[in-house]
Amino acid sequence: MANGVAQIRRSVLTLALPVTVSSLLQRAEGIVAVFLVGGLGATHIAAVGLGQLLAFIATTLVSGLSVGTNVIVAQLWGARRYQDAGEAARHFLWLSVAIALVLAGLGMAINHIVMQQLGAEPGVIELALPYSTIIFLVIPCTVLLQVLSSVLQGTGDTRTPMYALIVVNLLHILMAYPLIYGRWGLPALGIKGAAVAVGVAEAIGVAYLLWQCRPILKPSLALRLDLVRSIWDVGAPVSGERIVQQAGILIYTKLVLIYGTVTYAAHQVGLSIESLSFLPGYGFAIAAATMVGQSIGAGKYTRAKLENWEANRLALVIMAGMGIVFFFFPYLLLRAFTTDEAVIELGTMFLKIVAVLQIPLALTMVLAGSLRGAGDTRFIMGATTVGMWGVRVPMALIVALWLHLSIYYVWMAMIADWTVRMALLLWRYQSERWKAIQVIR
Repeated sequence: MANGVAQIRRSVLTLALPVTVSSLLQRAEGIVAVFLVGGLGATHIAAVGLGQLLAFIATTLVSGLSVGTNVIVAQLWGARRYQDAGEAARHFLWLSVAIALVLAGLGMAINHIVMQQLGAEPGVIELALPYSTIIFLVIPCTVLLQVLSSVLQGTGDTRTPMYALIVVNLLHILMAYPLIYGRWGLPALGIKGAAVAVGVAEAIGVAYLLWQCRPILKPSLALRLDLVRSIWDVGAPVSGERIVQQAGILIYTKLVLIYGTVTYAAHQVGLSIESLSFLPGYGFAIAAATMVGQSIGAGKYTRAKLENWEANRLALVIMAGMGIVFFFFPYLLLRAFTTDEAVIELGTMFLKIVAVLQIPLALTMVLAGSLRGAGDTRFIMGATTVGMWGVRVPMALIVALWLHLSIYYVWMAMIADWTVRMALLLWRYQSERWKAIQVIR
């Protein structure tokens, strides 16, 4: 038994570490953009953060495809149905292209309106609009990076997506700095330069992943309705969950913006730093989804449970450790992003608050990954709805609009939200109702 657990631990780490690095690199594009424009001031930081928020919201609409890809490919791969796995991957790919093109057009058409509705100041909107427009123009590349990475991760290959994102980030850094500040003979485009660099780098990353996916993607002469049903059963609740989450984030962000540009800049920088902690959680969540999915596809439910708890244990240790760093060394972390003392002062309290958040966040992320691997995406959507709309948004509204308390109390609503989600997912997993779910037929 001990040897079996040790083997599972090694397998979890083998899968999770490349995903963690990949997630870090994926998030690094946004972090690098905030870091590079930090020298231009709080307004520029807020503008980049606002543009990134809108793009992230748009990509969540196709996140169901990405998660559905991972789950269905993993279960089919575990069942050794390789032809079906390849056909499912091709279905996902074409569907994601179509939806991404629609999102690109829609985003460029309404991004100005959304910024105004969020309550951003005119100076922030003026800077954010051209950045956001370029980001939406290249959003199909962002979506394809996610979907193609999920195809490979579903087969157990987490290294290739990591290599792709290493290339993407190196290219982004090499291009973003000179394009923002006008170095090495290139024009000074300001924050637009960061967006141009994202587009070029991600396009090259997509080309690399398409080449690597050639052996997996199987041609299909007809629409496979059974695969479409599986895609819908798994992916639709995930997209619904992300829409619920991001709709709540929009309201939450609007409440943060009430406190002013400096507060929002501190919020954005704090989120960029905090993302370094939940990236390991995301890595273990993907590892759990892949391993649990493959084990369920092979009918090995006991192994699936061991994989879940091992992933939870490892994520908890790492994220709790990073929470300690956030709590005791916030100034050093914030100082790396900005010299604005007002932003640093507010950001210090933000990091202390999210330090407490790390334990419920770690458990919630990995439990959700395991449940997704089993295809139990509907319950996760329900838990997200309860946490966001039953706890975080009402609490933040009361604090900001009725009680007129400090921004610190608005930020503390995040802790309450994720704690409730953690409790719900723990109950669901221990009930073992996920064993009765059939994703593939």
